[in-house]
Amino acid sequence: MPKILIVEDDTTFNQMLLQFLKRNNYDATPTFSVKEALIQLENQTFDLILSDLRLPDQDGLALLSIIKAQNKDIPFVLMTAYADVKTAVKAMKTGAADYISKPFVPEEALLVLQKIISTDKKQVVISKKELATTMPSEFYWGKGIASIKLKKHIDLVAPTPLSVLITGENGTGKEVAAKTIHERSNRSNAPFVAVDCGAIPKDIAGSEFFGHIKGSFTGAINDKVGCFEAASGGTLFLDEIGNLTYENQVLLLRAIQERKIKPIGSNKEIEINIRLICATNEDLKTAVSNGSFREDLYHRINEFSIGIPSLRDRKEDIEAFASLFLEKASNQLNKPVRTISKEALQILQQYNWPGNLRELQNYIKRATLLATDGTITIADLPEEVTSATIPSIDLGLRDEAEKKAILDALAMTNGNKSRAAEILGISRKTMYNKITQYDL
Repeated sequence: MPKILIVEDDTTFNQMLLQFLKRNNYDATPTFSVKEALIQLENQTFDLILSDLRLPDQDGLALLSIIKAQNKDIPFVLMTAYADVKTAVKAMKTGAADYISKPFVPEEALLVLQKIISTDKKQVVISKKELATTMPSEFYWGKGIASIKLKKHIDLVAPTPLSVLITGENGTGKEVAAKTIHERSNRSNAPFVAVDCGAIPKDIAGSEFFGHIKGSFTGAINDKVGCFEAASGGTLFLDEIGNLTYENQVLLLRAIQERKIKPIGSNKEIEINIRLICATNEDLKTAVSNGSFREDLYHRINEFSIGIPSLRDRKEDIEAFASLFLEKASNQLNKPVRTISKEALQILQQYNWPGNLRELQNYIKRATLLATDGTITIADLPEEVTSATIPSIDLGLRDEAEKKAILDALAMTNGNKSRAAEILGISRKTMYNKITQYDL
């Protein structure tokens, strides 16, 4: 029976989670603070940690950082406010396996837990050769101009030995691009090893990169294979490379230049044969200019660069992406939701998507849970999307702006005045009065 550590200071919700997990055949242990959680982690082993974001002594992200610093490889799931994309992205960057949004949706929570625990148990026995076969092989890149350009660049560089630097905002699909380059290279049958540089504490980066031997430092209770050796013959993907400290940049540069590594505590050098792909959401040119990123390392990792366009620059592909995410979500959640209403699709196409494809996928997944009658409607979309797309009517707006907002809402709803009033956040009576006022 999988063991889960609950970290939640709300006593009522903590007990609800405890009973919910027990009913679904999980062995759960409740704690109410970071301090209590760390005590339990010292005395027991757990298959997963389910932690709230806001805790009385420290927050959930702080707990995650402590666990990572202690080299404890336990899947961590963060519970946070509904569709809080910024926090979710930060958690994933720090090393969280996934997150669950509040209000708590039992079906979604079970899906996340089952996926992580089953995956984690498989990884215990997986071999380096098998790693390559676990990666998704194909991805829809879109048919817009920006998407076509992206695909051409990937097809062009994939068969070469060049080191690639992938740039783009959070959630645009940088790791998917890296996996695709690997799969279309002559190293496709060898491992693809991904490392989040933003989640590596600066004092153990050498161990993560090059490995260590037992007893080489406090806490080194076993031999450890570093990511360079694990990726031998294949591709090493260093995500968020801009987060490395200057000292760790030096370590990385030396390994790339010499193509040799030495595990911590060992006198034996190991030759490495890897293809390097790096990614960042930062402007490394600026970082080089201000001295926070080494220029020689920048040129080593940037033999070819690929920029992943943001979703707001790929508006023509939103419908196709949304449909693909809907198909995936309906299969995962076992819900027969197959379509998105015209009005809801128009809302999705007008939203700015600061979280890009990851944000779109999350919202479609949640909308699928809420949808009835097999179709996602505006009512199933989160307030972040609907409120940011069509502004509510404000009596202080000029008449022309107010008239345009009404016309946009009516166009979205194909003239349905009640639905348009709902979108604008006004009563049906006010809507009819405004239509008469503006002779619409």
